[in-house]
Amino acid sequence: MSSRRARITPEQAGLEQYGGRRRVPGLRREEVARLAGVSVEYYTRLERGNLAGVSDGVLDAIARALELDRAEHDHLYDLARAAITSGRKRSPASAPSKGVRPMLQHLLDAITGAPAFIGNNRLDIVAANTLGYALYSDMYRGTARPANHSRFIFLDPRSQNFYTDWNSAASANVAILRREAGRNPHDKGIAELVGELSMRSDDFRSRWAAHNVRRHYSGTKLFRHPVVGLLELDYQVLELDEDPGHTLTVYPAVPGSPSEEALKLLSSWAATEKIVELARTPARNP
Repeated sequence: MSSRRARITPEQAGLEQYGGRRRVPGLRREEVARLAGVSVEYYTRLERGNLAGVSDGVLDAIARALELDRAEHDHLYDLARAAITSGRKRSPASAPSKGVRPMLQHLLDAITGAPAFIGNNRLDIVAANTLGYALYSDMYRGTARPANHSRFIFLDPRSQNFYTDWNSAASANVAILRREAGRNPHDKGIAELVGELSMRSDDFRSRWAAHNVRRHYSGTKLFRHPVVGLLELDYQVLELDEDPGHTLTVYPAVPGSPSEEALKLLSSWAATEKIVELARTPARNP
C-alpha cells in the first residue's frame, strides 16, 4: 500500500495542502486514513501487512482512497485472504508439471489457425498446439522444462529480440507473476521461481520491488519471430475452472492481415522442423 500511496498527490486526492515541506512523496498515512474513514493507527497496521480480520468495506474504502485499478483492488483482497490463512499448514513444494488432461490437449489440437497454449500460475507452458509451440520455439531451444515465460524473458538473451518492446513485456510479466503470488501465497513453486529470478536478474529484482500487479485477459501483442518476422496477434485468456491454476490462451490474427499469412508460414515451418517433438522432449527442471 505504501507504494500506491506514494504515487498520489494531495491535489489528485482533493486534499488541501498546508505550508511546510512534505517529507514523503504522495499522500501521508494520516491522509489516506482520513480518505478511507479509518483511524491512522488502524491504517498503519494494515499497511504493515496485518490484514487479518479486515472487512470488505474497509478494503473497498482503502482501494478508493489509493485509486487502485481493478487488478490492484483484487490483489488487496488476495493479500487479506492470505492473512486469514497464514497460520494454516502450507502446501508442499510444487511438483514439475506433467501436462494436462487428454481432453484439453484435444481442444488445443483442434485449434489449427492460431497459436494456443495452456499455462499454470507459475507462468509455465504446460501444453500447446503446434502453432503455440512454434510461436514460442525459442523457449524450447534450451533443455529446461517446463518452458517458463519469466525465465525466458529475464534469463534468455533471445527474448530481447522476440519481444518488440522488451521493457513493456518484462514489466507486464512481473506484474502478472506478482498477482499470481498474491492469489497463491503458499505456492512454493512461485516462491522458488521468484527467488531464483531475484538472484539471477537485476531487471527482475527491480521490477518485483515495485509491487505492480496486472490483470491479463485480452489485448494485442507484437512478436518478432526468428523465422516469420513481425507478428501482431490479439490474445484472449480463459481461466479453466475444472483445472484450478491453469488458463487457456489463444492468439488469433486479424483475418486477411499479414500476420495471418505469417501464421500459415509458421505452421508449415513447424511441421518441417518437428517443433512439437522438440517441445515435448523429457522434462528437465531448470
